[in-house]
Amino acid sequence: MPHSASGPHAFVDRHIGPSARDLAYMLERVGASSLDDLATQAIPHSILDMADIGLPEAASEQEVLAELRELSSRNSVLVPMIGLGYSGTVTPPVVRRRVLEDPGWYTAYTPYQPEISQGRLEALLNFQTMVGDLTGLPVANASLLDEGTAVAEAMGLLNRASKSSSRRFLVDHDVFPQTLAVLRTRAEAVGIDVEIFDATQGLPAGEGFGLLVQYPAASGEIHDHSVLFAAARDAGVGVAVAADLLALTLVTAPGHQGADVVVGSAQRFGVPMAFGGPHAAFMSVREGLQRQIPGRLVGVSVDADGRPAMRLALQTREQHIRRDKATSNICTAQVLLAVAASMYAVHHGPDGLRAIARHTHETAALLAQGLREAGLTVVTTNFFDTIRVHAPGRSHAVLAAAADLGVNLLHVDADTVGISTSEITVDEHLRLVGLAYGVELNIEQLRAGGVDTTVPSGLLRTDEILTHPVFHEHRSETSMLRYMRSLRDKDYALDRGMIPLGSCTMKLNAAVEMEPITWHRFADLHPFVPLHQARGTLALVRQLETWLCEVTGYDAVSLQPNAGSQGEFAGLLAIRAYHRANGDDFRTVCLIPSSAHGTNAASAVMAGMQVVVVACDESGNIDLADLQAKLDEHSTHLAALMITYPSTHGVYEDTVTSVCAMVHEHGGQVYVDGANLNALVGLARPGKLG
Repeated sequence: MPHSASGPHAFVDRHIGPSARDLAYMLERVGASSLDDLATQAIPHSILDMADIGLPEAASEQEVLAELRELSSRNSVLVPMIGLGYSGTVTPPVVRRRVLEDPGWYTAYTPYQPEISQGRLEALLNFQTMVGDLTGLPVANASLLDEGTAVAEAMGLLNRASKSSSRRFLVDHDVFPQTLAVLRTRAEAVGIDVEIFDATQGLPAGEGFGLLVQYPAASGEIHDHSVLFAAARDAGVGVAVAADLLALTLVTAPGHQGADVVVGSAQRFGVPMAFGGPHAAFMSVREGLQRQIPGRLVGVSVDADGRPAMRLALQTREQHIRRDKATSNICTAQVLLAVAASMYAVHHGPDGLRAIARHTHETAALLAQGLREAGLTVVTTNFFDTIRVHAPGRSHAVLAAAADLGVNLLHVDADTVGISTSEITVDEHLRLVGLAYGVELNIEQLRAGGVDTTVPSGLLRTDEILTHPVFHEHRSETSMLRYMRSLRDKDYALDRGMIPLGSCTMKLNAAVEMEPITWHRFADLHPFVPLHQARGTLALVRQLETWLCEVTGYDAVSLQPNAGSQGEFAGLLAIRAYHRANGDDFRTVCLIPSSAHGTNAASAVMAGMQVVVVACDESGNIDLADLQAKLDEHSTHLAALMITYPSTHGVYEDTVTSVCAMVHEHGGQVYVDGANLNALVGLARPGKLG
């Protein structure tokens, strides 16, 4: 008989864990008669709100899975040939089962303690090695959040490293549109001017601190930028490249062309598109820039007995130490997906990756050749996996016809359609694209006639890649299983025991919550599909937004930020926008308690704010006298106060409503860090704190 949502087998009781006996013992130790009594003792009466939350009744695990299957059935998953940085990929089943769905990997804490993190650190070192090899640069970090923010981080890095006082950043016109949107948002906040240029026409005149190109470009074109990069180097302009890792197995590495920084997404290394994420991004840099790199770096050291061991390196760059002077607000970034991508490379090895890349390239070349022979204009000349086809006035009709045949293409403009191939592209997909244009492509005949590469001969990669033994030793599934098991056994996660560390990354995902992530109709949905094809996922998003509004007491919720650091940044930008809407552009001072996590200060700087620290007592409580003094001093320019509630010391400060009122009296807004939201749900609503 299925377990119900309530009673002795309720999911909530198994998920949280303590038995009635455990609860009674703990309550006795802390001097409380019940959980309600404990909440009443701990939480200030002025904010305590234990009224029923307007949410549906809890469902059992079986009911939840049934609801999710119904939601997923509303999604229509067509063959993804849209491109723009998101590609069809195959997650090796052994990686899916033993990494993505294994609590030994997904319940471990941030690897601050190397003694209990050697497995993940080795997997991340593999990731860094993979990225460094493919990009042609000596230092790579242990992942970032997504390609858009990785590009923005590269812009910030080049600005910090530049000797120029210029605020001008050049961006090639042929970059992914979503990347450009993120870049403009980040640049505007800190006063950087983004200027669009055509990289094929050389370096524009005038001073600048950096430039960005996409490689291959969004249109699919592959350009040799070595002359441009040399000119930039001579002019003191730093060079950032957003690159495709799979393409880099066949084409010349950006680092070998003179790039200073290379970023991108590792999504097509076995990580499902999942309607846009999450995916691990990456960054590699030339020698001399490693102390400017954001995020985590894994280094090799020795243990007390002189044996090789891994640990996080150069941590003095990071926000938990340098706070407002950190290189970034990013902490751990999509490590699970970085591990999966690194295992994809270990699983396939260099020969396997090149075979996948050749398949991807050859299917694109076959399609281009067939469409040209049918009289269509393929405007892309040198490409890896993406072409653009020009057919005046036919774009909408072609996209509709392709969708009817089960294929999604990219609408570029009224006359142009983009088509991208991938690991999962087969001959039948090419035939269907031809039919969308009204032509019958004989793929076998085209292949028999030979397929010419469309990569310029001077850009074909000739050096060895992924030479480390780890990328050559595990061709069999048994070997992969044993390798991943050996790494997992070097880590300490919740499948072994309790981890009494920070709450902000300790939200346990139960097995039932992880299971639907890899379902086809959720996992294989491209983020740029027509909205009617994503009805199930969009309904899920709207449902969650509604529930979060009810739980938190806010009027609106955004699920767009894919990390706490980005949520902070988005919240501070919202506050800045509020002040600007009121004509208060000059409000740029952000007050931050000295006990706050360093990410707060780093985020404020990224949002273009000036950080002013408010003193705290030895228990981590805000010093009200010092707060009042800082408010009086900065009243005219006050933008916000950032607080964490409960505090980072785990205390429900009873002055929180007074603190919020004091800030509002001086025209400021209050940002509440949700790192400890689990300690408020059902007990207080942060939106009602003031």
